[in-house]
Amino acid sequence: MDPVRAAVVGCGNISGTYFSNLSRLENVCVIACSDLVMARAQQQADKFQVPGARRYADLLEDPEIEMIINLTVPTAHAEVSLAALRAGKSLYSEKPLATRRKDGRRILREAAKRNLLVGCAPDTFLGGGFQTARKILDEGTIGRPIAASAAMLSRGPEHWHPDPAFFYKKGGGPLLDIGPYYLTALVMLFGPVRRVAGLGKISHPYRTILSEPKKGKQVKVKTPTHIDALLDFSEGISVTLTTSFDIWEAHPPSFQIHGTQGTLRLPDPNTFGGPLFLQKEIQDEPEEILLESKNIDNCRGIGVADMANAIRNGGRHRANGEMAYHVLEIMHAILDSSAKGRHIDLKSSCARPALLDQEIHMADN
Repeated sequence: MDPVRAAVVGCGNISGTYFSNLSRLENVCVIACSDLVMARAQQQADKFQVPGARRYADLLEDPEIEMIINLTVPTAHAEVSLAALRAGKSLYSEKPLATRRKDGRRILREAAKRNLLVGCAPDTFLGGGFQTARKILDEGTIGRPIAASAAMLSRGPEHWHPDPAFFYKKGGGPLLDIGPYYLTALVMLFGPVRRVAGLGKISHPYRTILSEPKKGKQVKVKTPTHIDALLDFSEGISVTLTTSFDIWEAHPPSFQIHGTQGTLRLPDPNTFGGPLFLQKEIQDEPEEILLESKNIDNCRGIGVADMANAIRNGGRHRANGEMAYHVLEIMHAILDSSAKGRHIDLKSSCARPALLDQEIHMADN
């Protein structure tokens, strides 16, 4: 199969992982890259042997480029993505799809109008951990799912990120930053959400950057940094989710599904592997489950590969725009619920993505 010719836009912190992983795919070929800081784009092009570092406008005019991979900061996602679609390019975006619901809707409308595909991270649910978990649920191993709980508790990105200010602007925060991993995994496991309730707060009005090169600079916080949510899924499953940048000391992420005949303990949804533990009602100790996939390392980009298969062969890719928009609406509805003091009904829905029917293989470098 002729590889889909792609260009990466945004050569910042996450791009190195994408460049490395995309170079290992047989059905995707990155032929160009771009960044607002062209020296940064050239540096990544040189490092990962990408043929050209070019201005974004030039990429849009290049008929050879079929797909734009948008790795810009979240507040730029909508502008960059809409420009790609209007230029006739299919789109794969880092999460979230957009920071505002209306921009997410515009992206989906533009793609539909032009018969183009939209994909969106996270694609971690395509890894061995969550694919195996989904199979266990579908086989009824823990009976009928009743409830689930998940928590992402951290000190905040100012401890490690080189330029963390955007995490504390509107459109940022732990829910829009890390929430997509948990919510996408939950939608893959249970289907769409019908209503939510939320409580959110800003615990510290300013954050001090503790990482280089901006160590010591203060950032004004403009979005909630601790959010508790209750999700009511269309299938009748209730889920509690906490995301926080305010927790000084936290244990590893907790993610559990409780059924009528057992409990499934899931891995961090920001990873592709395990561990995955099953405890049936007759067991004293949980049993670690062997993962049924080789995609267990950092495989960011397998969603791009799945979308490339859809571009070439038809069918529906799994990390798709409709699911990404539903996740975006869920997050905003949680924040709306906190502000308004009531449940919020979801207007969007999406199909539960199918399990992978074949392994997406990344070749060794």
